[in-house]
Amino acid sequence: MEEHYQLMKPKEISLKDHPILNEAWLQDVIIKDPGLLGLGDLVIKDKERIQTSGGRLDLLLQDIDSMKRYEMEIQLGKTDESHIIRTIEYWDIERKRYPQYEHCAVIVAEDITSRFLNVISLFNGNIPLIALKVTAYEYEKKYFVIFNKILDEVQLGLVDDDEEISELADRNYWLNRGTPKTVAIVDEVLGIIKEIAPEYELKYNKFYIGLMNHGIANNFVLFRPRKNATRMEIRLKKDPSLVEKIEESGIEFLDYFSGRYRINLKPGEVQTYEELIKELLERSLNIEK
Repeated sequence: MEEHYQLMKPKEISLKDHPILNEAWLQDVIIKDPGLLGLGDLVIKDKERIQTSGGRLDLLLQDIDSMKRYEMEIQLGKTDESHIIRTIEYWDIERKRYPQYEHCAVIVAEDITSRFLNVISLFNGNIPLIALKVTAYEYEKKYFVIFNKILDEVQLGLVDDDEEISELADRNYWLNRGTPKTVAIVDEVLGIIKEIAPEYELKYNKFYIGLMNHGIANNFVLFRPRKNATRMEIRLKKDPSLVEKIEESGIEFLDYFSGRYRINLKPGEVQTYEELIKELLERSLNIEK
């Protein structure tokens, strides 16, 4: 038997000009079903969040399976300069207040013009930012919305992606930039690395001390000696349980940024946290105990 399907023809509507639907209504739609955004499995952490600048962040969302948060600003109608400034300002406030999380700014608007996209794209890569175009429809006095990602977040490259153009340095360069004690921290960690992967050696670059394996760079971990401590950055996937373990250990955990866990090590601490450091290195190298 031939089947007949009824074609729905919803009418596109403007939320900005609608007599009933408004920004608060759209916020409630997102709060009830964050999955509509297409940004993953998110939960709402806060709404109308008061900022130190005196403003209010429309929505703060967090990915359930990671340490990533989204600072979202909503504007009905066409987005404008004040919208992007406010969005970036709130993103900056939140990332400074909670550096243990990875943060991304999100702009939501009904109309995102090509000119405005060009302006936003100038920030992308330095400021993680997503632009979502929201379109509302009406059909038989029922409403629904669709979110389209107009501008996606640009993932910053890992430091070894640019290895071929890194400026070389030597040990004396880092002894002067740091101290003999903080450079010795790098040597101590290298000793742990050699226990699990003997072929690795240090490679001194201008902006960090990396690693090489038979002359080929593999910066699964890199170091930045300072005057009082050495920052160690370990390449690993985000894992909330691992963050919790690092924080509970007592080691100075800075943040998770661009695919790396960043921690500070002071003279004498490598031995104190040797077990944890070795575990992180083994995980980064995918070596099973």
